[in-house]
Amino acid sequence: MAIIDVIKYDGSPEVFAWKYPNHELGTWTQLIVNEAQEAILYKGGQAHDRFTAGRHTLNTANIPILNHVVNLPFGGDSPFTAEVWYVNKLHSLNIKWGTRSPLQLQDPKYQLFVKVRSFGQFGIQIMDARKFLNKLVGTLSVFNQEMLTEYFRGVLMMNIHEHISSYLVHRKISILEINAYISDISKHIQEQVAPIFEEYGIGLLNFYVDSINTPEDDPATKRLQEALAKRAEMNIIGFTYQQERTFDTLSHAAKNEGSIQSDLMGAGIGLSMGYGVGGTIGGAMSRLSSELKVMADEKLCPKCQRKNEQDAAFCTGCGSSLVAKDGSELPDVVKCQSCDDWMPRHTKFCPNCGDPYNPCSKCGADNEPNCSHCTKCGQAMPAPCRHCGEVIAANVKFCPHCGRETALTCSQCSHDVEQGQKFCVECGHKLT
Repeated sequence: MAIIDVIKYDGSPEVFAWKYPNHELGTWTQLIVNEAQEAILYKGGQAHDRFTAGRHTLNTANIPILNHVVNLPFGGDSPFTAEVWYVNKLHSLNIKWGTRSPLQLQDPKYQLFVKVRSFGQFGIQIMDARKFLNKLVGTLSVFNQEMLTEYFRGVLMMNIHEHISSYLVHRKISILEINAYISDISKHIQEQVAPIFEEYGIGLLNFYVDSINTPEDDPATKRLQEALAKRAEMNIIGFTYQQERTFDTLSHAAKNEGSIQSDLMGAGIGLSMGYGVGGTIGGAMSRLSSELKVMADEKLCPKCQRKNEQDAAFCTGCGSSLVAKDGSELPDVVKCQSCDDWMPRHTKFCPNCGDPYNPCSKCGADNEPNCSHCTKCGQAMPAPCRHCGEVIAANVKFCPHCGRETALTCSQCSHDVEQGQKFCVECGHKLT
């Protein structure tokens, strides 16, 4: 039976717990504990004493607990059976973690299903050696960094997946933007995981998410990257996706022989070639003019812009008159009251100055927004109902929206006045 003289451990810093292989110890055995280490003496499966940094002699004088657990019938020199555990209490800051399989989620911004993976590192320190050995190490002879990562992988992955999903789904953040929130995600995960580590006597010093990304071979990620690259290219060039599709359509139409579009495209391209395009242009223009004639036969309502038949007198959408009061058709173009430029009658705003078109129902002339009578023909302009505020035509006795009477009388002479009139035409009294 051997007598142990010196016990010490100078192994790898990645080892958190190490058990001395020989259980037969003797009194006067020297136990050396380095800085950032702690030794625990086990007897009969129970932890009886702990030793901090320094040199310790195992005898009944220095370790009173041995009087109760060790039977020394030979004057204190007899060997005894016990276990010595070394616990590394160094700050370990480079413990790596990573997702084994990507997490599949739907990008809330681009509505594509993408595979998400992440990796990073965290740091720990053994705070309570007895709790750590009793709850986590057990009967193992060694416990290292790799084993700790495997033990806590489930807890880590659950919280990591939960927080990444929360940022993507609930906060409506794209996977391409989530790396901007890594600091917040790391902090939240550390707050969730730290109490679990404390149950095993481990203090979580920090937790970092180094990157959240998608696999390079993921088809959805490739399509998303190509689409974003295309959008960036179009923004630089200065046209939209719809314009690009229009260019593509025109290009294909020029290649499609026998159609109107191809004849027009071919005619335009052929102009640069000089000769031989007269027949093509003539035929294409003939067919194009027939199509434009159909559009010319339509009459637009000046009020709601609905298309009507050319000979229609009233709009089929809003019922407004499409002809002047004297039976003649309203002019196709009118002069803007703001800039005196000519504009189409069917427009809502002047294309030259942007002033809104306020047409007269009789002659179609443009008037100022608050004008009570047409400045050209004197026709009363539409005015808001004094009850509900809806704009109604002049000379209407009952509002078509609220049904209440719209006729007014002058308070001075009781003469009937029109809706929107500011002064009585009979006595000149100002109307309120």
